[in-house]
Amino acid sequence: MRILAFESSAKAASAALLTDGVLTAESYQNDGQTHSRTMMKLAEDLLNTCGLSPAELDFAAWANGPGSFTGVRIGAAAAKGLCWGAELPCIPVSTLEAMAWNGVNLEGVICSCMDARRSQVYNALFRGENGKIVRLRPDRAISLKELAADLQGFSEPIWFVGDGAALAWGYLNETEAQSDVACGVSQRPYRLVAEHLRQQRASGVALAAYQAALQGVQANAGTVTPNYLRLSQAERERLERDKVQKGD
Repeated sequence: MRILAFESSAKAASAALLTDGVLTAESYQNDGQTHSRTMMKLAEDLLNTCGLSPAELDFAAWANGPGSFTGVRIGAAAAKGLCWGAELPCIPVSTLEAMAWNGVNLEGVICSCMDARRSQVYNALFRGENGKIVRLRPDRAISLKELAADLQGFSEPIWFVGDGAALAWGYLNETEAQSDVACGVSQRPYRLVAEHLRQQRASGVALAAYQAALQGVQANAGTVTPNYLRLSQAERERLERDKVQKGD
C-alpha cells in the first residue's frame, strides 16, 4: 500500500510517501515561502526521485485541519487534484492526530497544540500504545486556561508537540510555578518534544492515514470539507456586521 501525504496546515510544508506502513521518502520545507508555490513541487520531486507515477499510488492523504485556513485549503486542493487526476481514493486526517505521531514512542500523554491566537490553541490529547496513537480528547479550540484545567487530571508526563507547543508549555509552566509558590506543591511534568520533532510533518499524516486505511476508512475527494473548528476572522466579522444591521 502506497500513500502520498501532504501537510501544509502551518508554516512548514511537506510531502511524504509511505509504503506498507514504512516511511519511504519525505520532503520538508520551512523557509517562509507560500505553500501554493512549494507544495506540488515537493510532491512531484518526491515521486520522481522514488521512480513512481501517481497511478502507482493507492491513496492520497492530507492534514484536513485544524490549522491555517489558507494552508489547509492548499493541502486539500493538492491532494484532491491528485485524486481526481489519478482516480485515487483519499484519506483526510486530523492535523492534531497526525502531529501526535511524532511522539508515538514517548511515555505519557501527547498534547498536540497549534496556536489559534486570542489566547487559544487548537488541541487534542493522545497516548502512544504499542506503536499506535490512541485518542484521549477530541479536536477542539480551547483557551490556555481551560487546557491547564483539563491537564490537571493527568499525573503522568505530558509532552507538547505542534507549532503551539512552546506557547502552551510556557503558559502552563508559568501558571503552575505561581500555584506551587502559593500552595507548596511540586511542579507538574510538562515537557517539550525535541524541536525537530515538534512541527507538523507529512510523515505523521501518512502514518495516521495508513492506520485509517487498515480500518477501511477512506473518502471521496469531491465531498470532503476541511475541519477548521471555528469560523475565520472574515466570517466572524461578517456575522458581527449582520448582528449590528439587524439590531441584535
